[in-house]
Amino acid sequence: MRTARSPLLSIVVDRNRTVSLQEQIFDQVRSAILGGRLAPGTLLPATRVLAQELAVSRNTILAAFERLYGEGYIEGRSGSGTRVSRNLPEDLLSSRHRSPVRPAGPELAGKRSRLSGRLSGLRSRHATSGTRAFRPGMPDLEHFPFQLWSRSAARFWRHPPKDLLISGELAGYRPLRNAIAAYLGAVRCLNCSGEQVMITSGGQQALDLVVRTVIDSGDDVWVENPGYAGLHATLLAAGANIHAVPVDDGGLSVTAGRRLSPNAVLAAVTPSHQYPLGITMSLSRRLELLDWAEQAGAWILEDDYDSEFHYGGKPHSALQGLDGSGRVIYVGTFSKVLFPSLRLGYVVVPEALLESFLTVRAGIDDQPALALQPALHTFIEDGHFAAHVRRLRRLYSERQALLIDALSRYASGLLHASPHEAGMHLVARLSPDIGMTDVDIADRAKADGLITPALSGFYDGPAKGQGLVLGYAGLTSDEIDRDVGRLCRAITDS
Repeated sequence: MRTARSPLLSIVVDRNRTVSLQEQIFDQVRSAILGGRLAPGTLLPATRVLAQELAVSRNTILAAFERLYGEGYIEGRSGSGTRVSRNLPEDLLSSRHRSPVRPAGPELAGKRSRLSGRLSGLRSRHATSGTRAFRPGMPDLEHFPFQLWSRSAARFWRHPPKDLLISGELAGYRPLRNAIAAYLGAVRCLNCSGEQVMITSGGQQALDLVVRTVIDSGDDVWVENPGYAGLHATLLAAGANIHAVPVDDGGLSVTAGRRLSPNAVLAAVTPSHQYPLGITMSLSRRLELLDWAEQAGAWILEDDYDSEFHYGGKPHSALQGLDGSGRVIYVGTFSKVLFPSLRLGYVVVPEALLESFLTVRAGIDDQPALALQPALHTFIEDGHFAAHVRRLRRLYSERQALLIDALSRYASGLLHASPHEAGMHLVARLSPDIGMTDVDIADRAKADGLITPALSGFYDGPAKGQGLVLGYAGLTSDEIDRDVGRLCRAITDS
């Protein structure tokens, strides 16, 4: 028995069958065409190549192809080889898309395929493609130093260690983990070693890893209200009982959390730049939250998703850096700083949980993809990462000011936004007499190609305010000016 090795055809000939070799080849090529595996116009392998691969005479291949040609399945053009016919008969084309339907018998009547009941509680967070205006979390891509990045990647992968081509560590590339720990210690005042850093495929997988490790089905969890829909989905998938704790000017209200769920095992917070409101959790509230976690034996998930971008005064230290009892699990991502498709994030794990996290990680995907980790390590060690952050910090501060100015000029009486000392987005509040909801405006804006999530959509229960979440980091000054005008027209045009 011989098999063709051509990447376009998978043909097996069996000399023990009573069917001739010519018939076997004809049947298999015809089935590939009718089944859609060979699209119209596809170039077929040369008959000489197929004859060698199948160890049959070329005449056998020619005879099979001649029959395919005669029945209209293939066509030949001088100098361009043999191709699948571009003009297959309509009945053949339709048969390619026809799939057999099994009639429902009595035993299947009234039955449905079962889906998880948790789906009904998920908030939609399908990714929006492209760089559409005001999309929150979209970084500037024009100023990314791709030349320096490519050098960092090439330097390592020109002569990579052979053992890294086979496998890596469960927690990720150790030099990168050490570099992240050093960076977080210097910039965010974390107390951690590289041993405690675990690399993940982006921030969302980091959140998922935390929840899988510390949450059992039925556990009570505090989340911020309003808050991040992606975390909400992860907790629902784990079967957690979610308690939406209100956020005030000091951040998540620990007093309200104790009242809503005194037995919670996890509190998930964004203390440096609350998502989406942009509030920075006060020092007194941070200490109160840490005291609660220590007394309750609970965990705190600190999502520091865009802490690199702070524009006014000295930024607060991370919650983890204030933690003296090892209760804080810190999550970060590089998608907001570098580019979204990089898909690299990390978790800083308390030492007491390291073994548990590694066990859970082993059950998910063995190890994070290694291809870009050495490049990022070199990028950080050579100082390019810090330089890029400093450049973006200046740029985003300017763009925030431009957005506020454009809103004051074009959207007076419609929207109002105040400066934030950090972040990549602003919340533009709706004027009380605007006569529309933020959902209505978001729908109108989306029809005009603008992504302006409604603030009310981030609340669990009744919304305490109407507004639009406007990302500005990925927009040029001209785009900000133009697109604020487009947003205002979407509001006022009836």
